[in-house]
Amino acid sequence: MKKYRIDDLMVPLSEYATVTVGATLHEAILALERAQEEFDQTKYRHRAILVLDKAGSVIGKISQHAALRALEPQYLKMSSSSSAAHYGFSVTFLNDLQEQYSLLDGALENICQKAAKMSVENFMSKLSEWEFIDLGASLDKAIHLLVMGHHQSLLVKKAGKVVGVIRLTDVFASVFHVLKTCE
Repeated sequence: MKKYRIDDLMVPLSEYATVTVGATLHEAILALERAQEEFDQTKYRHRAILVLDKAGSVIGKISQHAALRALEPQYLKMSSSSSAAHYGFSVTFLNDLQEQYSLLDGALENICQKAAKMSVENFMSKLSEWEFIDLGASLDKAIHLLVMGHHQSLLVKKAGKVVGVIRLTDVFASVFHVLKTCE
């Protein structure tokens, strides 16, 4: 049975979609598209964009969910720590909320203008210490952090510098591969 390591599974930072502080949503989406086109097509596509400071250090992450939220400024004012369903709101209530506050009203018609004006630091998620893992850590540790933090990915550090991303999809695929070999 193959023993998987973090460096076997991680996507090197150089292959990941990145933008620098000050970039717009439009620039971030183009960076994601470029990274997906250049990435090994036998693997799962990227689902996030990393935000770098001027020195090239990773300071934030933009998920697909965050990019969609950015299209409606009212969403940015609403709680983002948990889903509305977690708070017990019904689908009917959420639909009424959308109509009452005209959420996303005309968002697609004005999408280019909004994306060109919205700066990534306004909607990127700031990174917590739980979203980093050392390159030498075990895959067990990565699984633990992914599960307990409900993360889609972790940033892999070597000597304090981010060198890659280990994604939930790649970890799951390796675990699934091991399970397929079981009798």
